[in-house]
Amino acid sequence: MSGADHALDFARPLGASGPSQPQWHADLRGADFRWAIAFVLPYVAVFFAFIVYPFGYALWMGLRPPLYEDLFTDPIYFRTIVNTLLFVGIGVNVKMFLALLLSGFFLRPRWWIRATLVAYILPWLIAAAQAAISFHWMLIGTPGLVDLLLKAVLGIDGPEWLTGRWLALGSDIVAYIWKWMPFWTVIFIAGRLTIAREIYDAAEVDGATGPRRFIHVTVPLLANLYLVCTLLSTLWTLGDFVTVYLVSQRGPADASQVLATLGFDFAFDGAQPAMGVAVVLSALPVLIPIAIILMRRLQLAEVHST
Repeated sequence: MSGADHALDFARPLGASGPSQPQWHADLRGADFRWAIAFVLPYVAVFFAFIVYPFGYALWMGLRPPLYEDLFTDPIYFRTIVNTLLFVGIGVNVKMFLALLLSGFFLRPRWWIRATLVAYILPWLIAAAQAAISFHWMLIGTPGLVDLLLKAVLGIDGPEWLTGRWLALGSDIVAYIWKWMPFWTVIFIAGRLTIAREIYDAAEVDGATGPRRFIHVTVPLLANLYLVCTLLSTLWTLGDFVTVYLVSQRGPADASQVLATLGFDFAFDGAQPAMGVAVVLSALPVLIPIAIILMRRLQLAEVHST
């Protein structure tokens, strides 16, 4: 052993000859480690008290087979499934497609278009409950604003929007699209701004202008963003409670119920919390695959970015 090695061994503290400990453990010794535990414990307690315990208790209540036997024999449930599929399928896809188209319109360099964008995003800034109540009163029949406008402008009597199943469900879908389309339009505007101008210039040289540029340049470059946003929107829309509860108010006679409102009615109005949990859990076969696909897409995007 050389003299330099002897000097290093002499200078090394006692007990340091073994494998080095992780840096985080070395930095959190004694009082520091106890303070770290003291700060983390309240968050862990809140997490278990308000997330783990309620979710676990709900699973325990909703895993009894007789609940689903009663649920599947209830005619309202299957009508609710159809309503939910229509509400989510039409609402999400129409909203996302229109948001993608309007994102290109609002990027045009004209002052009046930029001014229109400010008014366009106002529905998103309004609270969801206020927007839904406003839609309800506009569609409530003869006193409603929509029927009054139809009478004043076209001289016709408008339909009773909230007294039939399909008109009521359609009103819910329109209100949902109107409320949330501005948010996703802003997301797609941000996505379009990340596309380099040189790509559009090269496409224009190759003759791709107007709709062809949108189809062959914009859509492929925004495909991943569009898919991730659609999956996220689907997850959120399945749990949308406010729109149906306040616009059509689940009527007429529960004809426009969706899973979120039906679970609420069972749990609170019907005093059957276990049945309400079962209604919500019945959507897991749809939610879990969507969540898995979303996580895979996000992981692939992270790999490509690195």
